[in-house]
Amino acid sequence: MKYTRAIAFAALTGILAITTGCAVSRGQETMGSYVDDASITAQVKAKFVGDHNVDATAIKVNTLNGTVQLSGFAKSAEERDRAVSDARSVNGVRDVHDSILVRP
Repeated sequence: MKYTRAIAFAALTGILAITTGCAVSRGQETMGSYVDDASITAQVKAKFVGDHNVDATAIKVNTLNGTVQLSGFAKSAEERDRAVSDARSVNGVRDVHDSILVRP
């Protein structure tokens, strides 16, 4: 009888987790959108690495619900604009917030 209850409880918990979407952090994001955001972040970083006009090590990328936040430092306004353009070109990006500072 103990095992039957435990199995029933585990099954109910699993069904609830699947149907409600597995919230990752305080109901802000589902597991699926978290994975999508991680993929977008990786793709943006890969674009930076492949673009010789952008210093991939100086610009940080964070993504939440398809919105990319860029921060860090650029050597010029052209580099900053190129990084924003690269980020916007990634599939799944809804918006780009530019917080990149240009070094004097």
